[in-house]
Amino acid sequence: MSTPRDRRPRDPRRPGATSRSGSRPSKRPQREPRRPDTGARTRAPASSRGRAPRGGERVRRRPASPPPPPPLLRRTFRRGEPHGRIKVGGALVLVVLLLFAGRLVQIQVLEAEHYAEAASNTRLQTIDIPTLRGQITDVNGKPFALSLEVRTVFVDPEVVEADERTRVVDELATRFDLGKDEVAAKVDAKPGRYEVIAREVLPQDWKELDDLGLAGVGSEVAYERVYPEETGAADLVGFVGSEGHGLEGLEGYLDDTLAGEAGKRRVEVGKDGTQIPMAGGLVQEPVPGQDVRLTLDQDIQWYAAQTLADRVEKLEAEAGSVLVQRVGTGEVLAMADYPTYSPGDISTSGSEEWLNGAVAEIFEPGSTNKVITLGAALEEGITAPETVYTVPYSIEYYDQTFRNSTDHGTQRLTTNGIMAQSSNVGTIKIADQVGAGILHSYMKDFGLGQPTGLQLPGEEAGVLTDPEEWWGTQLPSVSIGHGLSVNAVQMASVYSTIANGGVRVDPRVVAGTVDTDGEFTPAEEPERRRVVGEETAEQLALMLEAVTSDQGTAPEARIDGYRVAGKTGTANRINPETGSYEGGGYTATFAGFAPADDPQVVVQVVLHNPQETYYGGQAAGPVFNDIMSFALKSLEVPPTETDPPAIRLFEDTP
Repeated sequence: MSTPRDRRPRDPRRPGATSRSGSRPSKRPQREPRRPDTGARTRAPASSRGRAPRGGERVRRRPASPPPPPPLLRRTFRRGEPHGRIKVGGALVLVVLLLFAGRLVQIQVLEAEHYAEAASNTRLQTIDIPTLRGQITDVNGKPFALSLEVRTVFVDPEVVEADERTRVVDELATRFDLGKDEVAAKVDAKPGRYEVIAREVLPQDWKELDDLGLAGVGSEVAYERVYPEETGAADLVGFVGSEGHGLEGLEGYLDDTLAGEAGKRRVEVGKDGTQIPMAGGLVQEPVPGQDVRLTLDQDIQWYAAQTLADRVEKLEAEAGSVLVQRVGTGEVLAMADYPTYSPGDISTSGSEEWLNGAVAEIFEPGSTNKVITLGAALEEGITAPETVYTVPYSIEYYDQTFRNSTDHGTQRLTTNGIMAQSSNVGTIKIADQVGAGILHSYMKDFGLGQPTGLQLPGEEAGVLTDPEEWWGTQLPSVSIGHGLSVNAVQMASVYSTIANGGVRVDPRVVAGTVDTDGEFTPAEEPERRRVVGEETAEQLALMLEAVTSDQGTAPEARIDGYRVAGKTGTANRINPETGSYEGGGYTATFAGFAPADDPQVVVQVVLHNPQETYYGGQAAGPVFNDIMSFALKSLEVPPTETDPPAIRLFEDTP
């Protein structure tokens, strides 16, 4: 049922309108008042242009138009009035021109020097000037390594004066034995600025040329590292690389001390990248390196190296090492290794030859280790020099049989005799009394299983396992020098300790440094510590002297006029292919000191896998004899004036 017309609800949104469901209104809506003319026309909404919404249709309203711009702005940019725009544009151009002019004044007047320097710097580079590397010398100043100054002579064609061209060509060609055409081509090179004429020119030769004052002829300083021939110290000293920095040995380890500090020079660089040395200036003076003075004696070093090389080749051994040490100071007088190489020409050698075998090659010490076992027993009061032991040829220890090197049957030997005869069975009996813990602690105190203190490249500390890890037969094996490993310096230090009355002094090879003023600065004093008492050391020295007697294992080590104490060592080598002793060969060693009554020098000899004979006394004893004899004479050690005392080796010895 429809609603009467006069009662339809009115649309509250505008007067005279019906609701959305009603019909078209009976009257037009009232027009809005006319707005003043602002120069812009606006469109009325669709509903106000006579189109009413249809029944049920939502009225869509358009967004209101933005307000018109202010009259002043509209009049300023009116198309018919261009004068305002011209004024504004002219003002902007004037401001820009003033900015450009100010910047030009700043660049060309106020900061002219700064920008000129910056432009120049784009053509200049800073290069290093080589400095003089310090020498490595022996204790007396004899060089093992030194740097010689040489010159690279060059010509700058743009600086050569036209009226001197012929003279420049003639002088350079004559002095350096070059063809005139070759030199002329370099003098006339275009656009060349740096043409090398000769390299490695001696300083005196350059000075003679420089004194002529030839414009355009210059030189650059360089240094050539030189190693005097046949010093025998290549494995210790090492060498430098092509850039002048140490790579191996002491050259590498002490590079910071030897190298010094390079200088700085500014050089101009041409368009083609060529440096023009004559166009630059010195920025920083080079600082020469310091000399390093070693404890080595070059004469003893040379003799030790030659003697070792001869013996290794004669016995067809794989390698060998020799260490000579001064008693009481720890100073190493010689450290030789074989095979070796030439540090002046490393192209024919490799990394294995560059290693210093005295610290890098580890081995089982064999019977030379017995001095620690007996020393521990004497120091602990477990035995005495004349304590008698029943010593059979062999002994069963757990599941292993240990034997003496020679079958003398069952003997009644004193502790002195056990050492002189190098009895394995007798040493094992004493070690069993000492015990694993005590024996291990003495080995550590003597310096085994730890760095030597030399801090040399490639050093190996050896192997000495903790006693808690020793199995059933480890104690007897270690007591006679098996089941552990050492290097030659470590074992030499053991005998140096005994020769020094039981006080261990850390070994050293660097005596100190010498600065450019010739002032010597000594190295830090080595660490000292007592290992055994003086009485124990004297007892061990007498036992070791008996080793070189007619009743000992190394009469070959005796030296006429001197009392000599020492010990032989013969040990199996591990075969790297099988990991066992089978087929590994032997290591022959001898360590000792002289004079036995007033020790001055210790010599340690190691031969790795000699072929003709491998017993320590026969293989290494003669090397010890030769080197010790030479060292005593070189150091002017007076002959011994006393005879060795008679010591009791056997129970029935009177």
